[in-house]
Amino acid sequence: CLEFSIEFQSNNLIYHKEYTKRQQIIYVLIKHLHDEEGFGYRKISKWLNKSGIKTHTGKKWFSSSVISVLKGKHERDIRDEQITNQHFPTKISKLEFNYYIFY
Repeated sequence: CLEFSIEFQSNNLIYHKEYTKRQQIIYVLIKHLHDEEGFGYRKISKWLNKSGIKTHTGKKWFSSSVISVLKGKHERDIRDEQITNQHFPTKISKLEFNYYIFY
């Protein structure tokens, strides 16, 4: 009788919640205002409030909530890349030959 075990690991079952379309649009808008237009966080929050755009919880924007959107997306992208690029080797135990005598 031959006995051995094989162990597989995968990250295919990790739940990955996608950004909603609204979250993606707001992120792109904030990123554009910050990077391309040179707006500071306070100026972006004032612009969003003046434009009638609410946060995802339906509240008004503050500079801290603008920072949170940019920081959260950045950290999420790094985490997702680390998870999806992680590879696991296949582990195989020692191969054993066992003899069984049946009467």
